[in-house]
Amino acid sequence: MSDSSSDQVLELAVRSSYGKLLSFVAARAGGDLAAAEDALSDAFVAALRQWPIEGIPHKPEAWLLVTARRRLMDFQRRSARSQIHAASLQDSPSPGEHPAQSGEDFPDERLKLMFVCAHPAIDPAVRTPLMLQTVLGIEAERIARAFLSSPTAMSQRLVRAKAKIRDAGIPFAVPEPAEWSERFRDVLDAIYAAFTTGWEDSPGIGVGSADLSTEAVWLARVIVDLLPAEPEALGLLALVLYCHARRAARICAGRFVPLPEQDTSLWDRSLIAEAESVLGRAAEKRQWGRFQLEAAIQSVHAQRAISGSTDWAAIVSLYEGLTQCTAALGARIGLAVALSQTCGAGCGLDALDSLPTESLANHQPYWAARAHLLRNLGRTDEARKAYQRASGLTSSPAIREFLLGQLTG
Repeated sequence: MSDSSSDQVLELAVRSSYGKLLSFVAARAGGDLAAAEDALSDAFVAALRQWPIEGIPHKPEAWLLVTARRRLMDFQRRSARSQIHAASLQDSPSPGEHPAQSGEDFPDERLKLMFVCAHPAIDPAVRTPLMLQTVLGIEAERIARAFLSSPTAMSQRLVRAKAKIRDAGIPFAVPEPAEWSERFRDVLDAIYAAFTTGWEDSPGIGVGSADLSTEAVWLARVIVDLLPAEPEALGLLALVLYCHARRAARICAGRFVPLPEQDTSLWDRSLIAEAESVLGRAAEKRQWGRFQLEAAIQSVHAQRAISGSTDWAAIVSLYEGLTQCTAALGARIGLAVALSQTCGAGCGLDALDSLPTESLANHQPYWAARAHLLRNLGRTDEARKAYQRASGLTSSPAIREFLLGQLTG
């Protein structure tokens, strides 16, 4: 067996099963995520050492699980604080070895892990990074780059969050009905935050060349796999698929291309078709929510690839519904831009002027939208200042260059 073959199998196992493995081990480690990560890391090292010699096991994930469980038991035996958990593992009917011997899959605990990451006791600012690391196995250094943080600071925040989970005894469980709605919304919000953070040309942070937005699409698929009947989970997946489908047209030769100017032939029709199917499944539930409405807006934009035009009146209607579901500034800014298409730039600017000023100082989409509308109204000096403000608030070189180019365009 070649080293390259075993490495490829191990990489695939990490890519597809890291969160499943970690959540299973952590759930049996008394909520000690750090100990579970150490045990799983040891299992990966053992695989790199043994698989080229002994051959790739029939069920690689089960092999990793058994090995991680043994490492965890060794660690817990050496830890006085964890003797109870070690005893319970030793006395249990070897949950990790069962699938390896019988061929059955081990239980998927990733949904519980997502709810742990979204627990109210966890700092909201670290929930998304924590989910990316624990469910997808993304390194803290790569997460730090995407979230414009230093690797040291991000590592410390993640360590503190894991210690909080352990010390507070946060259970690995789906919350009771009274807590479900808020915690589930936090899970979806975290996935969407990961997607939007990676949308501005973030460096690759995942396995291979995958970046943060790609990993967020993966997370959205995971949540739908785990909860296939939840309409808002379906709505979120549809939303990120629509956006991801336009990726090749959004940045061309290093140049940012705004949505109305994109070459629709570069859009990924297969992803759009999948998004349409997923959104249709959500609509069957007749329980409209934020992510479904946002996905519906993207669906209208996607129709331009067929009709050659955009139904802005439909988009205005959908944005009006969206603003009833969420107080997010993005929804109201989107409505203002849509109104400018149906009743003029002045109407759109009036809508922007109605937004709470205390929330706008560093909100880049607001300044970009304002600059565009001011320019259309011929208010050149004001537009120039707004473009400069917007360009200083983006981390994307391509978007910054585009905005600055509007000053002279």
